[in-house]
Amino acid sequence: MWSELVSFIPVLRWQDVVDILAVAFIIYRVILLIKGTRAIQMAAGLAVITVIYFVARQLGLFTLHWLLGTILSSLFLLIVIVFQDDIRRVLTQMGQTPFLKMKVKTFQILEEVAKAVTTMAESKTGALVVFERSVGLADYFESGVVIDGQVSRELLCTIFAKNTPLHDGAVIIQKGRLAVAGSVLPLTTNPNISRQLGTRHRAALGITEQTDAMAVVVSEETGSISVAIHGKLTRDIDAGTLRRILHTGLAMEDGDRPWWRFRLMG
Repeated sequence: MWSELVSFIPVLRWQDVVDILAVAFIIYRVILLIKGTRAIQMAAGLAVITVIYFVARQLGLFTLHWLLGTILSSLFLLIVIVFQDDIRRVLTQMGQTPFLKMKVKTFQILEEVAKAVTTMAESKTGALVVFERSVGLADYFESGVVIDGQVSRELLCTIFAKNTPLHDGAVIIQKGRLAVAGSVLPLTTNPNISRQLGTRHRAALGITEQTDAMAVVVSEETGSISVAIHGKLTRDIDAGTLRRILHTGLAMEDGDRPWWRFRLMG
């Protein structure tokens, strides 16, 4: 047997290795895509039918064998009909490059934040949203409440609703997730800032002075929107300007650094 295996190895071409690895990768990706969906149960059912088909042939159960053989002869068509929704989803995901998927997800997150900030500005609901970039903000998690939730307008508006426990703290968005709420941030030590700025604005400046984070502030007194980055505050901006700043700083290029190097998406 060993001699047969040794004699087989020289016949193995590099194309065969690539072929085997490609098939294994496709199977692996398909399993990941259908894992946790109803497709996995259906696939298990088809596997059971296939096993029974071969068992019936070995035991001489001709009628059962013929019936299952008829079903399996149209297996490809059956798979297309049963798994049409899952096949459509798989093909859609395969058609998107990782770059495009990450970019679309980033835009969705920024849009949810922009919508939430605009809504809170209209109702004069104070808010402070901080985006983690290349410098980690985990040191500020202990002072807040871990959320680890999907970023959405509804969740942000609920967190910053007046008279709620987390209203006065900051929300930190890390790797595309709403990581923590109610976080206490360091205040700026810059003596030249306006005395009209409240605690939220001072915290936004403080965190952006110590890290490369970006912070969005909604004033509770005036409902104005401000953005802090690199220790500088851009005040009284509208929704359109907010979106442009967020996209420029978090979804597009920042100098010579491409957007995907930021830690918003991880």
